[in-house]
Amino acid sequence: MSSSSRRSLFRPCIDLHEGQVKQIVGGTLSADATASLQTNFVSRLSSGDFARLYRQHGLTGGHVIMLGPGNDQAARDALAAWPGALQVGGGINEGNAVQWLEAGASKVIVTSYLFPDTKFSLERLKAISSAVGADKLVVDVSCRRRGDKWMVAMNKWQSITDMEVNQESLDLLSEYCSEFLIHAADVEGLCQGIDQELVKKLGQWVTIPTTYAGGARDLSDLDLVTHLSGGRVDLTFGSAVDIFGGKLVRFEDLVEYNQRYSITS
Repeated sequence: MSSSSRRSLFRPCIDLHEGQVKQIVGGTLSADATASLQTNFVSRLSSGDFARLYRQHGLTGGHVIMLGPGNDQAARDALAAWPGALQVGGGINEGNAVQWLEAGASKVIVTSYLFPDTKFSLERLKAISSAVGADKLVVDVSCRRRGDKWMVAMNKWQSITDMEVNQESLDLLSEYCSEFLIHAADVEGLCQGIDQELVKKLGQWVTIPTTYAGGARDLSDLDLVTHLSGGRVDLTFGSAVDIFGGKLVRFEDLVEYNQRYSITS
C-alpha cells in the first residue's frame, strides 16, 4: 500500500438506550424481550458529555444512534453540544428527518423506514432523500449473515429484510445518499473481531464514504480495515474502548491515530 493511499479512520459513536449512553450486544436487542438484553456498559456521563469529548479532539463523522424509544432528548443534547458535526439515527423517517437536521445533526441516518413490512421501498428512499437532500442522508445498511450472504436487518437488527448487501444494492442506494453506516449485527458488541470478509467486500463495493461497526477490539484493527478495504471503509469502536468501560483499546490512542493519518486522508 503506497504512502499516498487513504487510511481507514476511527469514527466515534454514541449509542442511546432508554436515554442513557450504553454499549449493547446488538444481536440481543428486541422490542419486548428486555430480559434477553445483554448490556456491556452503562455510562454515568451524559450524551452531551461524549459529544463534547469528541468535539474537544476533533473527531468528525460520529453517529448518535437511538436504540428504541425514550432517547429523543438525549440525542438532542448530544447534537446541541456539537451542532453540525454528529449524525443521528434511530426512528428517522420522511416526516421527522428535517427536524433532526434543524436540531443540529450533520446528517440523518435511515434504516427501518426504507423497509415497510421488511420489503425495500425505493419510493420511500426517494422521498426522504428529496426531503433532506442526498448530501444530508446516510443509509444504514446494517446486516446479518445468512449463509454466504449478508442481508439488511432492521427493527433493532431483529428483522431480516429482502435486501442483500452487494454491489447492486449499494450502487442503487448510493444514488440517493452520501454515506453508508454498516453495523455487522452478528458481531456487534462482542469484541471478538470484525467481520473481515464483509469489510473486504465493502472495500470492493462502496463508492461513497462508509463506516463499519462491529467487533473491533484492538487498535491494529484500523490497520486491518485499511488493508482489507483499501482505506475505503472507516471503523467504529464501541465496547472495547476504555471510555465505554472496555479494557482493550485506549481512547487516547484512537485520537492519536486519527491525528496522525487524517491530514493525508
